[in-house]
Amino acid sequence: MRANRLFLLLSLALFSAAAWSQSDIEKGLEIAVEADRRDTGFHDFRAELTMLLRNKHGEESTREMRSRSLEVDNDGDKTMIIFDQPRDVKGTALLTFSHKVDADDQWLYLPALKRVKRIASRNKSGPFMGSEFAYEDLASQEVEKYTYRFVKDDVLDGEPMFVIERDPVDENSGYRRQLVWIDKAEYRPIKIEYYDRKDSLLKTLVFRGYRQYLDRYWRADEMYMENHQTGKSTLLTWRGYEFRVGLTDGDFTKNSLKRVK
Repeated sequence: MRANRLFLLLSLALFSAAAWSQSDIEKGLEIAVEADRRDTGFHDFRAELTMLLRNKHGEESTREMRSRSLEVDNDGDKTMIIFDQPRDVKGTALLTFSHKVDADDQWLYLPALKRVKRIASRNKSGPFMGSEFAYEDLASQEVEKYTYRFVKDDVLDGEPMFVIERDPVDENSGYRRQLVWIDKAEYRPIKIEYYDRKDSLLKTLVFRGYRQYLDRYWRADEMYMENHQTGKSTLLTWRGYEFRVGLTDGDFTKNSLKRVK
């Protein structure tokens, strides 16, 4: 089954990126598939996080949040992010159904209006709650969402890296392409450069302080997103990871958005 999936992905990559060399396409795809394989099987997790927003003048604001995620067989993950502080955003919640091929489904619950708002595919490149993370950044990064190319071997902070380019398949993506630094030891993303539709560098995401859970799954303590065009940045600090806590599909419904506590 995995061999068939790899063949289909490679065929798509060859069709979408005919100007790239076949060997670079194959190697880029193989790296992406291996990184995905190593992070498959966690089933579910929940965690707490702090969002630190900084504007171009250095002024800061903080938000406290919770996140939960559920793996879905043969599709993308389901995730929910819930805001706890400050008071003006308390109870706001984002539900995402990621998909391997189709456009992701996302809904935002706004407690002040007591309504659930669907995020249209054409709006997923917009900023999430004033942060430098776009809505599409918060969906699981399924292999099928991109075509791939191996760019080069590199060294980052003294560690050997693969550098691959991935180009979004979805025409509604806010990005033309992304460059991803993946460490050769554990196949973890260490840095991602995002290029806008005009192919100008827009943002850089850096992952810091990886920890291993269940003797297999790596999660970063920090995710720092810097917007080079606006001078703004967002730091997500994760803590309290708990895996396989028994989350089910029932914890990820539009109705559950209104009941989060």
